[in-house]
Amino acid sequence: MHCCITDLRNKDVINKKTGARLGNVVDAQVDTCTGCLVALVVLGRPKAMGFFAREEHYVRWEDIEVMGDDIILVNYTHMAPPPAPRRKGFF
Repeated sequence: MHCCITDLRNKDVINKKTGARLGNVVDAQVDTCTGCLVALVVLGRPKAMGFFAREEHYVRWEDIEVMGDDIILVNYTHMAPPPAPRRKGFF
């Protein structure tokens, strides 16, 4: 079975451990050296007091159990987001 990154966008991601809906796939992380998919970025529900800020989950490729037509089932444990790139210069 072949799948494009664009096919993953907007699919619902469900955590098999808790049965909770994590959110929708919005992006993917790729290792540029090997070309392998490392993680899916899932945009979750809004944070407590933020109307526009949403929770982001980084689901490792190894944690994906099943990819269906509409949903993706994962064994998810919280993964810290990758560190932000350091900016050079004054700011």
